[in-house]
Amino acid sequence: MGKGGNAQVRKANDAVWKSPYNPLDPKAPELPSKGEIKAAIPKECFERSYMHSMMYVVRDTAMAAALVYATKSVISTEVPENLFSMDGLTWFAGWNFYAFWMGTILTGHWVLAHECGHGAFSPSQTFNDIWGFIMHQALLVPYFAWQYSHAKHHRRTNNLVDGESHVPSTGAENGLGPNGERQSFYAVWHEAMGDGAFAAWQVFTHCVLGWPLYLMGLASTGRLANDGTFLAEGEIIDHFRPSSKMFPGKLRMKIMASTIGVIASLGLLLKLSIDHGFLTVFLWYTAPYMWTNFWLVTYTWLQHTDPSVPQYGADQWTWVKGALSTIDRPYGIFCFFHHKIGSTHVAHHLFHEMPFYRADEATAAIKAFLEPKGLYNYDPTPWYKAMWRIANTCHYVDDVKGIQYYKSFNDHPLSSDKKKVA
Repeated sequence: MGKGGNAQVRKANDAVWKSPYNPLDPKAPELPSKGEIKAAIPKECFERSYMHSMMYVVRDTAMAAALVYATKSVISTEVPENLFSMDGLTWFAGWNFYAFWMGTILTGHWVLAHECGHGAFSPSQTFNDIWGFIMHQALLVPYFAWQYSHAKHHRRTNNLVDGESHVPSTGAENGLGPNGERQSFYAVWHEAMGDGAFAAWQVFTHCVLGWPLYLMGLASTGRLANDGTFLAEGEIIDHFRPSSKMFPGKLRMKIMASTIGVIASLGLLLKLSIDHGFLTVFLWYTAPYMWTNFWLVTYTWLQHTDPSVPQYGADQWTWVKGALSTIDRPYGIFCFFHHKIGSTHVAHHLFHEMPFYRADEATAAIKAFLEPKGLYNYDPTPWYKAMWRIANTCHYVDDVKGIQYYKSFNDHPLSSDKKKVA
């Protein structure tokens, strides 16, 4: 290929992806019904198997056990006397290697437990709940509580009022005044840091702090209580209290069971820390746990967020609109470890009861049906580049009514005026 061809390839790779569907376009295609989409998918894609699903539990557990054995064989938990020596650098690199790949493997268990919550793991919901509870509680996830809130995320995807998880804030909520003034820490923080540093801060808060804050009800839990009323300012709906307004009263015993399970897991980790040392538990468990949290937040954040993907107020939202706002993305080798949860996410949001091991076939059928209509979202951008772009561009929406698109603080009039002056 000549120089001209290489330049064209680079230009294509550097192009910013945009969703082909714009509901504000007068020529926007009519959306199909859920039934019409389902009819395009082979019926066998919805068949669930106990053995097939359990095979993946065994596979992922075997990989985790093999990594523990290999790590234990070559690295000690004892800190070398000189961290800047070759032994110290080897120790540091070895434990970071273990943390990343163990967290990546355990994300596979996390996805399997998530399948259990959706009823996609096997034909028996009792069987699903037993295995889902075991795998999620081991990763400090309150299984029944998250099962409920995640089901709401699927029921109200990209709904600005009744959505759940990564629900956009408005400019006013983020402290942007009507005349461009910045009235809160968050808005002032962006102005003080600048675009790049603020994007890095976005990645950190989402991927490191986001998951525990979400479980505690301190971030991205939506605007409505379970009874449909708006939450009062500062009101918290967390995943741990049976009385939390996130849940209907009939779930209180299940929420309590999940909370007790998390407390028991934390108690075991505390005992192990006392018996074997806090550093030992951090190296073997906590560091991989943080990487698992990184992956699960990354997937959820990237699969529903882009400046070109619409967010809907209650007056505009429908279930099909929300589900078709999902974006499939390539994750390379991580698709193997994470059961293709990111590359087949459109199919998953349309039919969450479908087992993940049939999602490739279903995605091909959905793509063939939706893509000619301009309704299938696939962003070929590498996930880490997409994350950086989203962290730079998706900060707020103007309102919770109508059809909204994410905007950046950098797009705000005050920011634009300052750039012109500069």
